Amino acid sequence: MNNSVDVVVIGAGQAGLSAAYHLRRAGYEPGTGFVVLDHAPAPGGAWQFRWPSLTYGKVHGMYDLPGMRLTTDEGDAERPSSEVIPAYFTRYEHAFDLRVVRPVHVAAVRDGDDGRLLVETSAGTWSARALINATGTWDRPFWPRYPGQDTFRGRQLHTAQYPGPGAFAGRRVIVVGGGASGVQHLLEIAEVAAETTWVTRRPPVFRDGPFGEVQGREAVAMVEQRVRQGLPPRSVVSVTGLPMTEAMRRAKEKGVLDRLPMFDRITPDGVAWADGRQVAADTILWATGFRAAIDHLAPLRLREPGGGIAVEGTRAVRDPRVHLVGYGPSASTVGANRAGRAAVRDIQALLNGASTSARIPVPGPATAPGPATTPGSVPVLAPEAAGRGPALASSL
Repeated sequence: MNNSVDVVVIGAGQAGLSAAYHLRRAGYEPGTGFVVLDHAPAPGGAWQFRWPSLTYGKVHGMYDLPGMRLTTDEGDAERPSSEVIPAYFTRYEHAFDLRVVRPVHVAAVRDGDDGRLLVETSAGTWSARALINATGTWDRPFWPRYPGQDTFRGRQLHTAQYPGPGAFAGRRVIVVGGGASGVQHLLEIAEVAAETTWVTRRPPVFRDGPFGEVQGREAVAMVEQRVRQGLPPRSVVSVTGLPMTEAMRRAKEKGVLDRLPMFDRITPDGVAWADGRQVAADTILWATGFRAAIDHLAPLRLREPGGGIAVEGTRAVRDPRVHLVGYGPSASTVGANRAGRAAVRDIQALLNGASTSARIPVPGPATAPGPATTPGSVPVLAPEAAGRGPALASSL
């Protein structure tokens, strides 16, 4: 195995595969021009770890990987998304001969000799002229800390460990978190639990009506402004609000979405507020989101005083050799696809000795490696949704 390449891609979720595709189109060969390192045991990014009740028919906002559409069979809408989408990723990796190396744990990225980067992994060290980081967030679930948390006699788990609603049958469950996953969990669990309580730090904002291109651009601009300032990216829901669905309207009428403010402490039997109110519980489900899995980049000192990595487009402001795809404004399926292409263009400019702001045309489809399928059989990605693991996974 050649451990000296032009570009190392870390992560083989949607962002990493998009970047790898565009590297192939730009003329970089897998194994010599670039390598994709993936922490996960199999293709599929974070999708392979999703809970069984998240069926393919429930996912929303999933976009095609570049160059190949996803066709589905009758009945796929009822299959777990953790089966349907990884199968598509598997076909994609084979079709474009991306030769993903897995499972590989990336421990650190640091400066090497002659301006190169050293990527230290469980499978040895790679030397590269540039890096595309596409590690997502799945392996960094955020667990808030509250007084008394260690005294709770029931079960505590995070979205990353969510097994589906069946495990909560007959239980008293507190769901913490006002994001899309928290609401999805709450609606499912309420169907089988003895009692549910919804707790959020801020009052949830529900959005009625269509969410079009203008609103999407405004949301992306708000996230982009934060990362340009070197602040940690905010969650999508904190910018866009929760889309009010028919299922959510029914749940609201039943009182399932009656929200309480954050409790002040956790007791052995539940949670309590400073005003004396208490709620008993058997289970606390922390749907409190994830943080970017970027600790392996610490030796490069990319973080700003605000705690995040300042990014222009996809390029780290402090080091033009490093691109973050699926981070900040590109942390969506369509954003990751576009960011993969933009990162490769900037890297081409850098490696060719041009300004990193230059735009070097990417070769057109005629020079792209074609999928290993016959005409007409090239796969349409339909609509995406959203335990604590080792440091890195391939996820978006």
